[in-house]
Amino acid sequence: MELIDDLELLTAVATGDLDVYLRYSRGPGADAAGSLDHEADVPLPGLSVTPLRPEPWWPRPAADWVARRVFSYAHLAEKRSDRRPWILTGRVAGTGPDHEPLIADPLPLAWLGPRLLAQAAERYRERFAPGRDSADRSS
Repeated sequence: MELIDDLELLTAVATGDLDVYLRYSRGPGADAAGSLDHEADVPLPGLSVTPLRPEPWWPRPAADWVARRVFSYAHLAEKRSDRRPWILTGRVAGTGPDHEPLIADPLPLAWLGPRLLAQAAERYRERFAPGRDSADRSS
């Protein structure tokens, strides 16, 4: 599978013709067996993913959205060293227990490389205020 190691390139892919999704796992081969809601012990009709295409309401640069998505889920790879980030496309088959899309018939596109992960982390830290919420805003 191809390696994407540049945030600008990933942003171009995420805003292109395909609906592209991010997944942190052991990879397409390991995921071929299917996905499970571990808490409920129920098989899922697809793989849990995160959409990379910015929402239509997003007013900021697309790269901000993509960096935030990549960085926000990086903890999944930190918890288990056998998980890596990769992107895929496929058919939305439902919504998972955490309100995430479930992708059936996944088509793997590329692994995400360490340089891209570092770029996403840097952009996230520069452009976002982690932990701030509505309670922090004065009315």
